[in-house]
Amino acid sequence: MQEEIETILSGYGLVEGPRWAAEKGLFFCDSHKGGVFRRDGAGQIETIIPKRKGVGGIALHADGGIVVSGRNICHVNKGMSRILFELDGGARFNDIATDPSGRLYVGTLRFDPFNPDALPTPGELYRIESEGVATQLYDDVGLTNGIGFSPDGQTIYHSDSLRRHIIAHRMKDDGSCIDRHIFAELPKGAPDGLCVDADGGVWVAAYADGAILRFTPQGELDQKIDLPAEKITSLCFGEDDLRTLYVTSADNETNKSLGGCIFRLRLGVAGLAHAEVQI
Repeated sequence: MQEEIETILSGYGLVEGPRWAAEKGLFFCDSHKGGVFRRDGAGQIETIIPKRKGVGGIALHADGGIVVSGRNICHVNKGMSRILFELDGGARFNDIATDPSGRLYVGTLRFDPFNPDALPTPGELYRIESEGVATQLYDDVGLTNGIGFSPDGQTIYHSDSLRRHIIAHRMKDDGSCIDRHIFAELPKGAPDGLCVDADGGVWVAAYADGAILRFTPQGELDQKIDLPAEKITSLCFGEDDLRTLYVTSADNETNKSLGGCIFRLRLGVAGLAHAEVQI
């Protein structure tokens, strides 16, 4: 049963990339104002990476620290930074995700979606194999956003915000992607960040619709939860039982002065555990 929606943080710009870490709390970023932060169990905020802008995704690393997107894919641990992957030509990276084995997947962003004069240029999905080495798995993603995997790791989901749908591919044993298809189309708004629950349901942030949506593994919409913000950006499962959903936004409709917020609610289904990056 859904519990009351709590606003646990406010006063930010465009909040993105929520990632729960056991015994550490919730990592998140402010893509517009800059900075990557951690909220601990007592509600205290620590700045992990000051000022870094354009971060759209955060992953945990097996050796400690976090991996963040932006102008490059960077592993930050104890104040030290290591670039895992970057591209020439001004491309940057938005959402990132790991499969059940801890392999890292990143989506490229080849135009500024907040610039009304920018020419929309489709991006790609890469899997980073080792430091500086990556494989392009597919292209033609209008505006890359949330990435997630089915519980068995055999299907990858990817939000295309420009085209207002979620695409899916089947993963072959050799790691390649086949059988591309539209998994789900949003009735309103655009799909932003996404995550997957233990039953295979795909939860997506509906940007400009003020809600989060759950789609069944067959791509049917079976749940919608309205939130007190229009620009919902991302979401992740957290806490020990992975039944708490953290949701980020770039605004707050109830009180405009609150700016970008993080909401929290309890669900009757658990999320999938996040696999730490291995490279």
